[in-house]
Amino acid sequence: MNTHPKLVTDRELKLAETLRSFSLQPVSHDIEPPKREIRRLVLFALVFALISGTAIGIAVYRPDLAGRIETIIAAPPNSANRADDDVSVPDDANVHQGGEQSAVHVPVPAVREITGSGFVVAPRMTTVFSKYEGRITQVSVEAGDVVVAGQVLVTLDDAGARFALEQAKAAKSAAELQFAARTIDLSQARNSMARIETLTARQATSRQALEEAQAAFDRASNALAQARQSADNAGISIRIAEERLDEFTVRAPFAGTVARLDANAGDTVLARVDSVRESQSLLTITDTTSMVVDADIAETYITALRTGRRGEAVLDGFPDRPFDIEILRLAPVASAEKGTITVRFSLDRPPKGIRPNMAARIRIPLDDTGDMIP
Repeated sequence: MNTHPKLVTDRELKLAETLRSFSLQPVSHDIEPPKREIRRLVLFALVFALISGTAIGIAVYRPDLAGRIETIIAAPPNSANRADDDVSVPDDANVHQGGEQSAVHVPVPAVREITGSGFVVAPRMTTVFSKYEGRITQVSVEAGDVVVAGQVLVTLDDAGARFALEQAKAAKSAAELQFAARTIDLSQARNSMARIETLTARQATSRQALEEAQAAFDRASNALAQARQSADNAGISIRIAEERLDEFTVRAPFAGTVARLDANAGDTVLARVDSVRESQSLLTITDTTSMVVDADIAETYITALRTGRRGEAVLDGFPDRPFDIEILRLAPVASAEKGTITVRFSLDRPPKGIRPNMAARIRIPLDDTGDMIP
């Protein structure tokens, strides 16, 4: 077998190099990151610029705050907690020649105060109703009038009440006549029994006659007692009729001011039971000589509230006339809806013209220990 060597011609070599030139070589995409030192320098420059700008702004617009910050920074560690309560003021004795000033710490107490709002209240106030049904014939007062106890306010009329009184008086007269007749009967029975007793002692009459005389005397005594009871009952009926008729004249239960008037001449009013249910009153009387203020105060101050603590109040109607107040008592329960407790205050020389339901604002000054400032 003959072996022929493999010959590579020039043409084949050129073709191989041409194909090699068309091949894709891998390209490196690695980008060298910036140096870490440069980033640190840029960050430091930004922070420094921010701090410098803040310091310059404080020094220009808030020089007092700048001095306070300087004082806090210069203060020893154990005084850090008192930084908020101290104020830095310049001391003329410590001013240096170069214009520098040393800070002097002057303690200022943190003053607090208890505040609240409420209304003027008249503790003694009553709504007047008619005890019985009737027609109003006269109204003797107007809203705002000052009345005294027992003064006539409203007069009503009821024919039935007047007739009942007349009937009771007539019954009383009849009972008195009956009582007089029974008294005569008893006197006759007593005389008859005495005469028969004498005859019986002389044996001039029978024992039966004496027993009959005794029975007649007992019946006369019983009839007289019944007549007396009837007369007493008639007297009670008269007093009931008079009381009913007197109730148609409505009088003031105590001295005060007519706060509201709903009665008008000619109106027919219901009895008290029905009037209360229907909310149909005649008028309302208020004692304006002893008014108080009921104010709502946050329950967080309850430990500082005690009877006798004094404060100041001002009414919206008299904003330039404040007056002193004193705690009378605290409500037994707090308001779950508002988180407050109602406190009643007495008034010391309030302005003239004060009226119930006026809005009031109260304040009780306290020092940092929770005690009242003298």
